[in-house]
Amino acid sequence: MGLLSTVLVKSYVEFWGRKWNIQDISAVVVLLALHCLCLFAPFHFNWGAFWVAMALYLLTGLGVTLSYHRNLAHRSFTLPKWLEYSFAYCGVLSLQGSPIEWVCTHRYHHQFTDTGKDPHSPIKGLWHSQMGWIFDSSYRFGQCGGLKNVEDLKKQLFYRFLRHTNLLHSVLLGGLLYAAGGFSFLVWGMGVRTVLVLHNTFLVNSVGHMWGKKPWNTGDMSRNNWWVSLLALGEGWHNNHHAFEYSARQGLEWWEFDFTWYIIKFLQAIGLATDVKVPTEIQKQRKASKSRILATQNESLKIYPTMDM
Repeated sequence: MGLLSTVLVKSYVEFWGRKWNIQDISAVVVLLALHCLCLFAPFHFNWGAFWVAMALYLLTGLGVTLSYHRNLAHRSFTLPKWLEYSFAYCGVLSLQGSPIEWVCTHRYHHQFTDTGKDPHSPIKGLWHSQMGWIFDSSYRFGQCGGLKNVEDLKKQLFYRFLRHTNLLHSVLLGGLLYAAGGFSFLVWGMGVRTVLVLHNTFLVNSVGHMWGKKPWNTGDMSRNNWWVSLLALGEGWHNNHHAFEYSARQGLEWWEFDFTWYIIKFLQAIGLATDVKVPTEIQKQRKASKSRILATQNESLKIYPTMDM
């Protein structure tokens, strides 16, 4: 009951203990509408709608993980502008905000990780890190200095355009889905798909800072979580990411599933992704936690056992 009471109290304070602006109210209305749309999913299921939802899940999910996160926020690799903009547009259709706002929030997250200025740290509660932060734009942007950390994106007309027309593109997509397949396409392609992408992304903010392993010394609460990685296209190796935030690859071991990295690697192989950054062995050794160092030493002893004379 202690944990439940804490979550409920903090949720109540976040909702009613502050002033609301039009952006916060709009976020509540949109997310509530999407979740309500999901209630119709069992009654409007067909395989066509399901596969449309899965295809859009991958496209818009990569728009967040590959474009917003690894390409725009961290500059982990470079793409031709036409491809960069195409992936960014897919991110807009995830309804997680424009590239300028998303990247701004994420850069502040890394600058102030798990401190009072972190936009979505679980130190303020599980609810806050999963959903509550979305409904408080004044806190999210005002406390850190606004959009000052995204001058590189603000200089580009395309990203300024997406910022001012963010919701319009999802409305147009919803209309296309309804025209193509009726209400079932709308329910699955907009409702189910968007809610899944949203919550699986936000699990990185919450679960990714609460439960899992810490193979690297990062000075924060970030964790590696395998099941979050499965859901979030490789983003769940969050301790890896905080250790080497510049890295295009987050699943650093061969067994760490990282779907986004596989796409980046493919784009690199065909010459579309360049300047792809990954950590060197020396950089890994500097960041290794004591438990990881001990595990490596034990593995070395198995391979090269000491000889008693």
